[in-house]
Amino acid sequence: MIIRTLITASLTATALSGLALQPVAIAATAPLVQGFSVKGALAGASDSALDKLSAPGAFYDDKAVRVLLPGPLRKASKILRFTSNAGLTKDITKNINKAAGLAAQEAKPIFRSAIDGLTLQSGVGIATGGKTAATDYLRSTSGTELRTKMRPLITAALTEVGVYDQMSKLQSLGPVASLAGGDISADGITDSVTDQAMDGIFNYIGREEANFRKNPLDKGKDALGKIFGG
Repeated sequence: MIIRTLITASLTATALSGLALQPVAIAATAPLVQGFSVKGALAGASDSALDKLSAPGAFYDDKAVRVLLPGPLRKASKILRFTSNAGLTKDITKNINKAAGLAAQEAKPIFRSAIDGLTLQSGVGIATGGKTAATDYLRSTSGTELRTKMRPLITAALTEVGVYDQMSKLQSLGPVASLAGGDISADGITDSVTDQAMDGIFNYIGREEANFRKNPLDKGKDALGKIFGG
């Protein structure tokens, strides 16, 4: 009971300090407190963001992160209406958003690995930063690597939902496809969806981090509940 009280006090102090990494007098509690720090908060934010975005319709339903077709094609409503009615590109925008969600579902280990690579020194620096400082740091240091690892997931998801077949049919129309503009090749659509999906994921991780910073004590209680099976 005494140990639990001491751990509770330590974690509460950490939470109230806005994610700051505070030294703890009792050595036995140090691993728990360090785990409940910037890395722990960012890992939690990442998991929560990816869980939300992998839910059916999540990308499409949120206009702030909705994935759109590349370049001028996203505004070519008349062309897409024609090709959709012809059975060539039916629900293609929903399909690319479904693909982004499927990729998000598989992305947790990728983001967790990048977060594990953060150093304690950088953690201390971003603990006292802005409301999305940790997310911004993760993106600036690991964004390129994360995109590279996400792209194959996007490729697999686009294949699964049939987007490549739809784009191939659009390309087969020749003059109509050229009016759409933009790169509608397989690589073009993959790059576009990957970039937009990454924007959406970091957007959501930032939201989760900001929520943690706004309500650190509540998050601390949640962490304690998980530690002690409550």
